[in-house]
Amino acid sequence: MGPKGEETTLEELSTCDRFTPVELAFVEYANTMSPVAKALDVLQGETNVQMGWLVPTITLLKTKLQQLNVASKFCEPLIAALLSGLEKRFGEMLTDPELIAAAILVPKFKTCWTSDENILKLGLDYIRSHLDCQAENHISDHSQSSEEEDFFSSLKKTSPLETTQQLDAYLGCPRDTVEVLKSFPAVCQLSLKLNTALPASAACERLFTVAGLIFRPKRARTASKNFENQLLLRLNKAYW
Repeated sequence: MGPKGEETTLEELSTCDRFTPVELAFVEYANTMSPVAKALDVLQGETNVQMGWLVPTITLLKTKLQQLNVASKFCEPLIAALLSGLEKRFGEMLTDPELIAAAILVPKFKTCWTSDENILKLGLDYIRSHLDCQAENHISDHSQSSEEEDFFSSLKKTSPLETTQQLDAYLGCPRDTVEVLKSFPAVCQLSLKLNTALPASAACERLFTVAGLIFRPKRARTASKNFENQLLLRLNKAYW
């Protein structure tokens, strides 16, 4: 770290005789893999598990790797391999209108996660078309229990203009919390449809990993009650 807590750049480190080329290469490797590790933490997390986090996370990761590639001295092949792998695995997903729409309907992102107007247009067109369909389906599925409700049902219909106004108001709203969706019912319904949390096995895998560390071959005769108590303590160590 430099003066006043400022980060020391690789160029500054290279001027110091205390660091060998191997050590400088390791520092650059750590800087290169840092955004990859953070992106993995986001996508494997248990808090933000909506589908809308995928495209912005991968897009931002690619941008960070491309920026690192400009000043890279040792890790150019690694960065090229990472970018190639991301394109191979997620290339089609990054242009999928449904996934782009899901990202736009996450208040944290909206349209600020990319500057590519063509990508945003794919998502916005998808949202507009499905907002209209969703409003029509909502009206058709609405149960009428009396003739009076049938007579006045047209008053409850949400017009395409209203749904478009809701979308524009949502995109222009400065707040980025999930609660903002409650102010725009049509947008909220579509966001719930596209961003419903999907079940993941990451938490279970972590549980079995910790259990494996406790139940080692030399501790194979641990009683089940003792084993459960140790597992409970290990998984909740943040609370004691």
